[in-house]
Amino acid sequence: MLSPRRTLLASPVCLALSLAACGGGSEPDPGPTEAELAVVEENPGVGRERLAMEFGDLFEQEQGLGETRAAMIMHNGEIVAERYAEGYDADTRIISWSMAKTVTAVMIGMLIADGALELDAPAPIASWQRPGDARGEITLRHLLQMRSGLDHTESGDVPYESSEVRMLFLDQRDDMAKFAEEQPLEAEPGEKFEYSSNTTVILADIAANVLTDGSTDPETRRKAVDTYLRTRLFGPLGMTSMVPEYDASGTLIGGSAIHGSLRDWARFGEFLRNRGSYRGTQLVPRQWVEFMLEPSPPAPFYGGQTWLNTQAGDPQNSLYPIDNPSGIFAAIGHMGQYILVSPQQRLTVVRLGHSGDDERRALLRQLNDLVELYPTQ
Repeated sequence: MLSPRRTLLASPVCLALSLAACGGGSEPDPGPTEAELAVVEENPGVGRERLAMEFGDLFEQEQGLGETRAAMIMHNGEIVAERYAEGYDADTRIISWSMAKTVTAVMIGMLIADGALELDAPAPIASWQRPGDARGEITLRHLLQMRSGLDHTESGDVPYESSEVRMLFLDQRDDMAKFAEEQPLEAEPGEKFEYSSNTTVILADIAANVLTDGSTDPETRRKAVDTYLRTRLFGPLGMTSMVPEYDASGTLIGGSAIHGSLRDWARFGEFLRNRGSYRGTQLVPRQWVEFMLEPSPPAPFYGGQTWLNTQAGDPQNSLYPIDNPSGIFAAIGHMGQYILVSPQQRLTVVRLGHSGDDERRALLRQLNDLVELYPTQ
């Protein structure tokens, strides 16, 4: 997506005819500004000036992308571009929104690796295990791949009636998991894809139950999950800024509320790019990250709490139009939070900010322009 200042010629006809015959053309491209160059390293892995211009466009309000508050590009494990909007810096914690879902999936993978949970066993929710309750057929795999069959509504024509809004902000906010788990089935477990923050809160509840032997004490639950995340994930990765939120019942708001700095979100992306390894230590089994990147059968553009760029043209795919190279995946949050990871390019791109629905497609096209600068390796 080229901004007006990037336009080199007035029309394709001018490529074949003289400027005089065409009646003149646009001004020559002035190149990147000093400010744009200043946030890009000397050897970013591609043309520095072009990268500086495309990266700078993320912060240009007239581009119609919304407000970018912080952005970073990492290539071959090194930061090659980093910039903050006025009022934000490297210490600013920015809310994840739904990027938290991918963190929750990693936590579940660690518990499975510990032998505390089983991927294809019935999800350990006591209220689902009563005789005749078809919800007892729901597995962790179903929950992780957003195909539980539960009657959850992420959004709707009347927002305050949606399951997500009621759970996060209205009458059900004090015990989110209880509300999410009480909902009936609307489809057979495993058959229907439905993106749902409520589903991820169920996963967070399962984690708390396992770590506390089923305690209902809010502080016990909160402390157990917080300690687990910091000891097993945030601490080893150096993600020192991370602040998870919990509801009044002590359940991690695992679908939408973890705060962290730009650099820490980039560390998390790099951890996933390296298939769960950090500096030679495998923090979560490589096979688990590969499962997170395995397409959900009803929705090939979604994995285990992670977005994929397979079938990028599907209107439900939140990564469209980023479809090349194959294998790109992302943690995506409300209002335009993105951790884009491209293993073939050894690339991680993070954008944090505030973009409305009408601005998200333009933003993704701009992120796509950045990704396309890098060759596959």
